[in-house]
Amino acid sequence: MEPNHERESTVPLPKPEPSQPTSELSKNAKKKLARQERWEAKKADKKAAAKEQKKKETERKRKGWEESIAGMTEEERVKVIEARMSLRKERMEKRLEEKNEKKERLVKAKELRQNVVVDVEFSHLMTPQEIRSLVQQIMYCYAVNGRCDTPAHLWLTGCEGEMDNQLKKIPGFDKWIIEKENKSYIEVLADRRDDLVYLTADSEDVLEELDLKKIYIIGGLVDRNRFKGITMEKAQEQGIRTANSLLVIS
Repeated sequence: MEPNHERESTVPLPKPEPSQPTSELSKNAKKKLARQERWEAKKADKKAAAKEQKKKETERKRKGWEESIAGMTEEERVKVIEARMSLRKERMEKRLEEKNEKKERLVKAKELRQNVVVDVEFSHLMTPQEIRSLVQQIMYCYAVNGRCDTPAHLWLTGCEGEMDNQLKKIPGFDKWIIEKENKSYIEVLADRRDDLVYLTADSEDVLEELDLKKIYIIGGLVDRNRFKGITMEKAQEQGIRTANSLLVIS
């Protein structure tokens, strides 16, 4: 997720209706919405096809395995099955070890590393498809962050309404090592207001290096360029520092 370049960061300054009727959209906006809906439908078809292909591949491997042991003696079959079970056990142990290491890194990040806030107060500005797209990006960011040697400590603020509902549908979301807040970051982090930096492509202050003492905010909104410059306006109204987020790590 790189909201600074695709304008996925914004703020609810205009206060539009939760679901703007299609008839009220401009011709350009209608075309963009239609393209997005076609893309979502194509994505769903690809996902279904991939699932079916995986099912066929699993069945092919199962048949291949049965055929490979069909001509063996009982003793040979036992040895092969035991070797396979041992390999499976090793893989499971490795996955568990990697999971524990990831958890340890994220717990340590909570205490010592960079704080990054994803500001998700904006579900009323998005279509259902856009909300789902943002949730997918948040999932991706959390996964990638967890694989880093020195991950950041992530915050999700403004988790309300449909955004909150969609986040709760993520498998295992309740076990994520993050800070999840229904309130705005400006309330939650009021005692560290001077450390807040809103990352926006509209800022003239180019961020050249990260400061562990600062809390960087990324606007979480998939808007297809409908709300240009609003992130900057929000930060200015709140009186917090801004920076050009060219160095934001996805």
